[in-house]
This record gives sequence, structure tokens and C-alpha cells, in this order.
Amino acid sequence: MVYIPKNPLILVDGSSYLFRAYHAPPHLTNSRGEATGAIYGVVNMLKSLLKQYQPTQMAVVFDAKGPTFRNEMYAEYKAHRPPMPDDLRSQIEPLHNIIRAMGLPLLCISGVEADDVIGTLARQASAAGRHTLISTGDKDMAQLVDEHVTLINTMTNTLLDPPAVLEKFGIGPELIIDYLALMGDKVDNIPGLPGVGEKTAAALLQGLGSIEQIYQQLDQVAALSFRGAKTMAAKLQEFEAQLKLSYELATIKCDVALPCTLDELQIQPADQAQLAELYRECEFKRWLAEVLASSQHSAGASESPAQDASASETADKTPTEVRQVIDRQQYQTILTSEDFEQLLIILDQAELTAFDTETTSLDYMQAELVGLSFATAAGQAWYLPLAHDYLGAPAQLDRQHCLQRLTPWLENPAKAKVGQNLKYDQSVLARYKIALRGVKFDTMLESYVLNSVAGRHDMDSLALKYLGHSTISFEDLAGKGAKQLTFNQIELEKAAEYAAEDADVTLRLHQTLWPQLQQSAGLVKVFNEIELPLIAILSDIERHGVLIDSQLLAEQSQQLSQRIAELEQLAYQQAGKEFNLASPKQLQEILFEQMKLPVLKKTPSGTPSTAEEVLAELALEYEFPKLITEHRGLSKLRSTYTEKLPKMVNKATGRVHTSYHQAVAATGRLSSTEPNLQNIPIRTEEGRRIRQAFIAPKGKLLMAIDYSQIELRIMAHLSQDKALLDAFAKGLDVHRATAAEVFGVSLEQVTAEQRRSAKAVNFGLIYGMSAFGLAKQLGIGRGEAQHYVDRYFERFPGVLDYMERTRKQAHEQGYVETLFGRRLYLPDINAKNIGRQKAAERAAINAPMQGTAADIIKLAMIKVQTWLQQHAADKAAMIMQVHDELVFEVTAADVSWLATELKQLMASAAKLDVPLLAEVGYGKNWDEAH
Repeated sequence: MVYIPKNPLILVDGSSYLFRAYHAPPHLTNSRGEATGAIYGVVNMLKSLLKQYQPTQMAVVFDAKGPTFRNEMYAEYKAHRPPMPDDLRSQIEPLHNIIRAMGLPLLCISGVEADDVIGTLARQASAAGRHTLISTGDKDMAQLVDEHVTLINTMTNTLLDPPAVLEKFGIGPELIIDYLALMGDKVDNIPGLPGVGEKTAAALLQGLGSIEQIYQQLDQVAALSFRGAKTMAAKLQEFEAQLKLSYELATIKCDVALPCTLDELQIQPADQAQLAELYRECEFKRWLAEVLASSQHSAGASESPAQDASASETADKTPTEVRQVIDRQQYQTILTSEDFEQLLIILDQAELTAFDTETTSLDYMQAELVGLSFATAAGQAWYLPLAHDYLGAPAQLDRQHCLQRLTPWLENPAKAKVGQNLKYDQSVLARYKIALRGVKFDTMLESYVLNSVAGRHDMDSLALKYLGHSTISFEDLAGKGAKQLTFNQIELEKAAEYAAEDADVTLRLHQTLWPQLQQSAGLVKVFNEIELPLIAILSDIERHGVLIDSQLLAEQSQQLSQRIAELEQLAYQQAGKEFNLASPKQLQEILFEQMKLPVLKKTPSGTPSTAEEVLAELALEYEFPKLITEHRGLSKLRSTYTEKLPKMVNKATGRVHTSYHQAVAATGRLSSTEPNLQNIPIRTEEGRRIRQAFIAPKGKLLMAIDYSQIELRIMAHLSQDKALLDAFAKGLDVHRATAAEVFGVSLEQVTAEQRRSAKAVNFGLIYGMSAFGLAKQLGIGRGEAQHYVDRYFERFPGVLDYMERTRKQAHEQGYVETLFGRRLYLPDINAKNIGRQKAAERAAINAPMQGTAADIIKLAMIKVQTWLQQHAADKAAMIMQVHDELVFEVTAADVSWLATELKQLMASAAKLDVPLLAEVGYGKNWDEAH
């Protein structure tokens, strides 16, 4: 184990990490589309070093602009390196600013490289007996390692001292320059010795010593035991001058004239105000929260609001928002009947009230109400405790009495309310027989409709982004893990401050977000007519739940286990040994080292990827990855559904209750968790069998109604392509009609294979598939696939026009829109990185279709639920929404007329220039309903 003495001098190879961070995913951007991933990666590494080693001295060293002495020595040095990408160059200045604001010395010296500056400082420290830790990913630095100098690769957390260098390279640090000189470096254009790689270089040095010693013993080279040893001496003689040049180029210069001494590399206190500004610009919300929390803590509770406001005016401004000063000392806790009665009067007179519940659980089906908080103006907030039950808790008002008195206000549609994720509060109150009404705003949804991809839409993130305020976190209040307290166990003084802040911040967020939404009539319409009405509907669906057959799932689980075991044995046979099928490392060895399958993609650390999409592609040609893919799929079905679903049955209702999320998917689609109903496969036998376990209760049936080819219909409407509009108007099989156009045959002559190809083209174009991708999917040549695409656009020119028009709009505006006005922002649409820009263009083409489909299914839910409440409340209930499908529980006797009515309601949810077609099915279980 490598030993690092306390408080080492840390020297960071900033340039090395800058490039590594740039190329490593995720490729972050802020909401303005500016690249921030490299900044994040380097700063994260620096924070990790500071936390782990707590140094007092440190320097972050970057390459300076312009040529170095090595270019004078050898004009071709680094000549083949491409210019720095623009979206990396743009990150350098803000990164340097952040490093300086962190209080870290930063060095950038012309005429030399960062390696030379680091080498000089390391040698000076060694001479002074000071231990140095060099943070780098560059193997060249191994030449600097000695008893006082250790390397650390912060991205892999590996350390190199002299013994570790010997173990890694097969030679000690004193021979690393020789090693590098012999191998050369294609990236830096160091010529080296032709034909010599790592193994040959190590064998030469291990056998005869340094390059100088090798030239003194050229007659001994042929006796060495490596391939090509017999001709190596002649090669060494032929390229002696080139090798000498390579040695000089590979040698780190350790006598650079520096503008500072070691003693001056002291870490200074961070400039918190400057850091907050820079983190806000980059939208690093977690770090911004840490800085703001630190600033608030250091300011002290005794500091007056006026003083705090003065500081915020100068230090914490953002381009669009100014930090709001929130004085938690002004909040009030309601403990007496008199105060409660006064609160009721205030709520009754308020134009708008922010409202929040505090409970014992995040599970809306189990959560017990602990307290309620309210805010009627910024800074004016109250907490009404109802069920704090820790030892020594003060006397509180009776929960039942308070809820009885509050119910008229809570249920009054004329009393306007705003909250953050009010669906949860609505569900909790429903457990107490209270129907929350008067919901006019929801800050989570306001943020989501304003810009779905601008970041997370939880209250803590929004408070940071829009108010510059770091809220009290629940973990700070209640602790973490198994020992985390529930809200009823938290002492009242702290709980009241936390709860009242929630209401206060929610109101302030609404006051900030709503004026921004009002700048677009389309966004206001999406919020008011789609998202807001859906809150109550989703709460109803979630609380109703769905019945499952636990016994059937247990049988399926056993059958899946048998097949999984069979696949494991088949995999062991093909691999020739037993191994862990879930281990990426072991799979890498078998796939790419043992079986020599082609490496299609690499991980950020440079190892061959075994990701799902890689295995799926390999499975098209090779049996072994096909086994692994099937094994993974079945294992996931077993762990996620057949084993987990029975454990999720609510004891009180006997049903499974999912949670739907309105503010997650960028396009406006709903997602669901615990369980995720959107991911149950429908195209596999195993997936359909899981759907068989979703059952109807006695006397009822499950009815499923889904939209047929809705995104293609939306494509026809948006593109106004005459041929597509005509095909849908005539009720033709659109894939067959496309095949007839593309292949130039009549509808009757279209073969099954031609229809399959046309279907791939139809859906592929929606998702931005290239001819290369289409070729892979159809198993045909790229030229033939390109011919299909070209022929398609000849026959459907309106589609091509739509695509070009949409790309242009996206580049000009930075967003595209659904048919109903929902905006879908594309931060990478004008990125300098062409790959990310092209991906954004593909998203731009797909987003209006997928987003419009999401809007239509939501409008259908609103229309259907309204009709059910008026005409069939006791006969049918909406119980699930999955992609373009709604699932109902209906009385068996009424299934026929309900099918007719509900199908028509869904078909009329939106008006397009082609018919919306909804298809209905029903049965005793979800699978039969298809």
C-alpha cells in the first residue's frame, strides 16, 4: 500500500485533467447551451483532493498558449494535434476563475509545458525534504517519482510510488524517460524507435539498462528474449539520432524559472461570493447550495436582514434573478386556539396562499399528517403542528379538530392555493376525507412548463436557481439512512422553521416563475389546460391502484429463474468456464480478450463497453452476447416485476399503487415509479405474461384503449405532406402505403418484407435515424438503406420540408414547440461539438411529435375523467396510463357501451388534419385487453 505523509504539497496537472474531463460523459451544458462538463470534471477532482488530503499548499498548473522550447528543438512536436475544440476553449477562462476563487494558486508559464513547471516544483520540494503528490493522468510524469514524489490519478484513485512504477511498467522511475523515448508518442509526435512498443521497450531496458547502456552493449541485444531481438541492434544504430532527440523531447525540464517560491503556494480562503456567482453561471446547483449554506452560516443568526440584503445586492446577482434574503426568524408556530382562529381569518382573506403538508412518509398511501404550513406573503409564514410525538414535545392543537375547521377553506375552489408538487398533498389529504380544491398554481409544474430541461424541478433546486437561496435540507434536519427520523420525531422548533420555509419559498417561487410563464400565451395555456387539471386526476388514479395476481407472478418468477439458470449454463459452456454474468469486467475479458469479438464502444476509462446497446448489436452476429442479452432482460423482469410487485401490494387496499411524475420527461410524457408501468415489455412473451398478472376484480373487466400510430399521424399533420394525409384520410395501412410509394408497387403487391422495411423507415425518421442506423436495423447495406431514405423523401417531400424547417427553427430559437404550445428547449442545438449538435437536431425533429402525443394523451385523460365523473362514476375508473394507452376498470355488464363512449372521447381529444384513431380491447387481465 502506498503511504502518503500528512499535508503533502499537491501539484495538479490541470491540462491533463481538462482534456480528460472534456471527453468523459456526461457532456454537461447550462440552460444557455454553454458547455460546462470539463469545468465540472476538473473542479470535482480538485474538491476531492482537498477533501481527502486537506493540504495547506497546492498549485494547479496549465499549459500556456503558444510554442514551447520543444517546438524549437523539433518543429514537428505535437504538429498533428487537432486544434482545441471551441466548446472546450470556452470553458478555460471560467475554470481558471473558479480555481482562483477557491483560493488555489494557479500557474500558467509561457515557453514550457505544465509538466515542466510541475517537475521543477517537485524537484525543489524533494530537495527541501517536502513530500509531493502530483495529480495527473499522464504516464510521462512517472519519471518524477522518487522517495519524496508520488503520483495520483484522481479519476481512478490509483497511486504510484517507486515500487508501484516498477510493478506497472516493469522498470523503475529512473528508466521512464528511456522507456518513453524508445516507444515514442503518436499524440505528441515524438518519433521513438520504429516498431518498438511497450513490451519491447521494457524488455530492452530490463535486459541491458538505460539507452546509454544499451548502446554500450549493442552486441548483447540479439541475445535478449523478445520478438525481433536479432535485428534490433541494426535498428538502434540506424535511428540513434532520432532516439536521442526522442529522449530529449520526453525529458521533463526541472529547472524552469518560476514567478513564485514553494512558500508562496499557500491555499487561501475561498472567495465565497465569487464562487457563488461562478457556480450560478455554470448552474452547478449542489455546489452553489454548499457555498450559500456556508455563507449563511458564517454570516451568523444575529446579522440583521438589512445588512444581509446589502451584501446580496453586490455579491449574489445573476443574469435574471437577485438573491432573495429569507429571514426564518419571522415565521410563526401555531400552538394556541386563539392563534389558530386568527390564522383562519388570515387564510380566508388572502388572495393566494402557499400551502404544504408535513408527513411521516413519502408514500402517499401510508403518510400520516404531522403538520401544515401556510404563507400569504413573502416572509409571512405559519406552521401548524398537529402530531409531533417525541418525548417532551409541547402540547399541540387537536388534529381532527383543526382539520375539521380547515376543511371548508381547503375544499373551497374560490380560495386560491399554490404549492410545490400538490399532487402529493392532495393524496395525503384524501386519506383524511378532504378533497383539496382551489389549486391555481404548482411551482414544480410552472418550472417544468417554463423549461423542462433547465434542471431539476424540486423545491430545493428551484430555490437555488431562482431565489439564490439554500433551503434547509431534510437530511440536515432528520439525519440519513436507517437512523433517519420521521417528521413527527423532529423537535418542534426546527420542524417549524423547515415547514414554514417550504411555504414561504413556494410562494416566492410562484411570484418569480409565473411572470416568466406569462410572457408566452402558449405556455400559460399548456399550464392551465393540460398540466394543472391533471394533478387531481393523477391523484385519483394513483390512489385507486390496480389489482395483481401474486400467485401467478410467483409461478412466473420460478419459470424465469429456471430459464435464467439454463442461460447461465449455456454461457459457461461457450466461455469454457464459470463466471459472473453480471460482472462487466469478467464479460470484457471473455468477449474481447478470449473470444476476440470486435470492440464497438469504449467506457470513459478506455475499457471495452459491455453496455446493453453494445451487446444488442453484437448479438446480431454472435451467439454468446445474445445469451447475455437474454439473461440480462429476464433477470431484470424477475427482479423488477415478478419478485417485486407482490411485495408492493398495499395491505389496506390489496392493490399496487404507482406514482406518476409530471415533471421528469423532457417532452411532456408522464413517467411512473414504484412500480414503473412504462417499462413492462409488450413485444416479448415474458412481458405479456407479466401483464396477465394485472387483473380485474370480480364482476369487472380491464379495458385498454390506445392511440394507433399517433406519432405518424402527428407527423402527417405537422408536415402537411399530401401523400401521408391522403393515406390516413383513406384509412389505409400507412406502412403498406409507404411501402407502395417507396418501392413503386401497388398496395396489393406490397410484400411482408417491404412493409417491414417501410415501417422501419417511418418510425426511424421520427427518431432521427440515419441511413447507417436503418441499414443495421434491416440487415442491409448502407447504400440500399440510403436508397430507401432518398426514395421516401421523393415520395413524401412534405416530411423532408418539415425536417429542414424544424432544424432551422431549432437553431434560430433554441427550442421547438408542440402543437399546443409546449416548448422543448435544446441546449446543444448550437453546440460547437458536432456530435452533440446533430443529436440535438434529431431530438428537435422528434420532440414536436412525441411532445404533441404526450399533450394529446393528457388532454384525453382530462376529457375522459370529466365524462366518467358525470356519467359513469360507479361503472368505470381510469387506473393506468402507459405511453399512448389508458387502462380502465369497468363493470362487466357495461363494457360494450363504455367501450364505444370512451373510444370516441379519446379519438376527439384533439383535432388534427388526419383522424385520431383509438383502438379498444377488454378482458379479465391487462394482456387480454390488448
